[in-house]
Parts: sequence; C-alpha cells; structure tokens
Amino acid sequence: MKFLYAVLYIAALGIASHFVGQALPRDCFDAQKFPYRAAQWEKNGRVYEKLGIKHWKDQLPDMSRIMPDMVKKKMTAAKERGTDVLIAETCVAECVHWGLIAASAGIFLFWHNAWAVLFWLVYNIFGNLPFIIIQRYNRPRLVMLEQRRQRRMAKA
Repeated sequence: MKFLYAVLYIAALGIASHFVGQALPRDCFDAQKFPYRAAQWEKNGRVYEKLGIKHWKDQLPDMSRIMPDMVKKKMTAAKERGTDVLIAETCVAECVHWGLIAASAGIFLFWHNAWAVLFWLVYNIFGNLPFIIIQRYNRPRLVMLEQRRQRRMAKA
C-alpha cells in the first residue's frame, strides 16, 4: 500500500511540476550564472557525449510535444521566438527536475524502509537525472548559437 501512495505522490508531483514550471518567470534564469552556467569539467556539455547522450536524448519523453502551452524544444521554435527563449527553457526544465528530486524525498514521510530508498533512487536516476543531463548538454550549444547570432547582428 505504501508503494501505491509513493506512486500517487510522484504522479501528483509530476502534474504540479508542469504548472510550477509554466509559472516560473523566465527572466529570473541566467544561463551564464551558477547553477546554470556550464562547469569547467562539463567541457561545454561534451562530457555527456561519453554517456552516449546523442543516442538516447531524443528517445526520452518531451512534455512540450503533448502540452500545447509549452515552448517546443526544436530549433524551429528558436527561429520563431529566438534562441534565448530555448536557453531560458533549459534553465527552467533543469530547475524543475532538481525540484522534483528534492520534493520526491517526501515519500520518506510515509514510507520508511530500504524499498522506499530504492524506489526514490530509481525514480530520480531514470526519471529526473537524464533530463537534467539533457539540459546541461544542450544549453552551452544554445548559448554559443545565441552569442554568434548577437555578433552577426552587431556587425550588421
């Protein structure tokens, strides 16, 4: 029964996270500052290529494909709205997934054993960490694209 409560709790968090993510003000996120700036050890996202990210990142679910109120995560959206919109979205998505990791610890309020720890780990390793990695992989590329675009605009 506690497992069912944990699943329902995680599902409720997932639904709530959509609304929280949509409500977060995008201008509060700066991809050039901590925690969203790429760390030196990330090598502008290239470190994630060792995890095979190019092969699996597009296979994971993308909520923007089914939720009409979300910014589409494709470069066509960047051309329509600007790369800076996608950059902000990567920051918001990362923030939401870190928030889900923290909030998912709430299952320990009603389920206190090794199975709860295992459930929590599996949920976060497979349900949140890959999405955080995708944001941290894509953001440096988008930032470089935006910087190039701004340099071209300044020359024109």
